[in-house]
Amino acid sequence: MIQLYLKPGKEQSVKRLHPWIFSGAIASYSGNPQEGDIVSVFSSTKEFLALGHYQKSSIAVRILSFSQEFIHQEFWNKRIASAFEYRKTIGLVDNLQTNCYRLVHGEGDNLPGLIIDFYNGVAVLQMHSVGMYKHMNNIVEACKTVLGERLQAVYNKSTSTLPFKAETDNVDGLVWGNVHTTQVHEYGNTFVIDWEKGQKTGFFIDQRENRKLVELYSKDKRVLNTFCYTGGFSVYALRGGAKQVVSVDSSSRAIELTNEAIELNFPLCSNHMAITEDVFDFFQTNTQKFDVIILDPPAFAKHNSALNNALQGYKRLNMKAMEHLAPGGILFTFSCSQVVTKEDFRKSVFAAAANCKRSVRIIQQLTQPADHPISIFHPEGEYLKGLLLQIE
Repeated sequence: MIQLYLKPGKEQSVKRLHPWIFSGAIASYSGNPQEGDIVSVFSSTKEFLALGHYQKSSIAVRILSFSQEFIHQEFWNKRIASAFEYRKTIGLVDNLQTNCYRLVHGEGDNLPGLIIDFYNGVAVLQMHSVGMYKHMNNIVEACKTVLGERLQAVYNKSTSTLPFKAETDNVDGLVWGNVHTTQVHEYGNTFVIDWEKGQKTGFFIDQRENRKLVELYSKDKRVLNTFCYTGGFSVYALRGGAKQVVSVDSSSRAIELTNEAIELNFPLCSNHMAITEDVFDFFQTNTQKFDVIILDPPAFAKHNSALNNALQGYKRLNMKAMEHLAPGGILFTFSCSQVVTKEDFRKSVFAAAANCKRSVRIIQQLTQPADHPISIFHPEGEYLKGLLLQIE
């Protein structure tokens, strides 16, 4: 196994159990590591620190273990079993009301670079590193062992998440089993999941609890769901008793999915309208006031170089929403950009409120659900930030 040596003092973050080693911390190698290789990490004084997947990027090593151990099938079985037992603890396994959840959440489950979402018998894998991709067979076997008869199929969807310069033979598709259904239940609502062509693994599981919260605030309200994608928030608003729901997305495919979800849950629904239009254009041309607005845009910044522009984008978007809220209206506003901190996001919303000269109450601070756990040693894992606001 190739050995990697850190510069003096750079071992401190590893000793604090942070799961990443950056390229600038590396002093030398004992050989020529290739993308995806497992390497041993040592301090400048040759003290063993960790084992991890090597990659040719700013994050040079994603740590798998802080112990000297073999990374064989039993390792994968234990890690995925631990993740599964945690989902049992939080009540998501064998739940008749909700049969889709995140089974493995990267660093939060001590498996950096791996995402597994479970959709009513189908495990959808997304590998974010070549190292994880090289272990796909081990991961599939571990899922079969741990989930047993609950698992009907495993689908690989890693084309969009593997490093774009990585040389792999990856092809998205079914890697084991047979798919019997693409329908799932979430708090009793029904959705059809398109993991082949949909965003992420097919559904934004991370907004489950926030969708449920929208339901509680929708009784007799006029609700606007922007960047609606599959219409999840719209379905919950209708179930909550909204008198009108408007769903807006620039993607015609997203509007099709939204309409399908509405028809599936509320056949012949007459108080929902889906509009294919850029959200900023919609705000520019529409003068209607709403009682509840949901802002759940795609990531405005994926890298620090785009941070300032992203913060300006969040400010502009929230200003437009506040201008379209009736007095006393409710705003659900989110950022899923990992490089945008909670403080950054809150400042952008503060600036929007100040520019609009609206009085704003923070009702609740929102985040990702319990099946997207955050390692206390890896605060970067808290990627979803949200605010529930009342706008006077």
